[in-house]
Amino acid sequence: MAWSFDKHTPVYLQIAERIRNNIIRGVYPPNSQIPSVRQLALLAAVNPNTVQHALTALELEGIIYSESTTGRFVTDNEELINSARVQAAHKLVSQFMKSAQELSISKDELITMIKEENE
Repeated sequence: MAWSFDKHTPVYLQIAERIRNNIIRGVYPPNSQIPSVRQLALLAAVNPNTVQHALTALELEGIIYSESTTGRFVTDNEELINSARVQAAHKLVSQFMKSAQELSISKDELITMIKEENE
């Protein structure tokens, strides 16, 4: 099944985020090879150039690296992966807070709701 994309964000950024999240979650562990551009393009049902753009962005972040003819691999830099995890968590919290503010829910109310949800 093809991946679904939000029409408000460039597709290559969404692909990069999905791969980054897979790295953070351990789907692609450190030093493991990620699928090829062609494989990812087939999975996502997008042009290989779009996937290439996403992978280039991840390489610039340092979260993946390229081995000339053997493909792309996940960094073994655990600190970098953890930093990506923290950034992703901050993004989720920010989106959550924005949604709560749109509903006129205060921070104290949110904290209470979160505590109740965990009980």
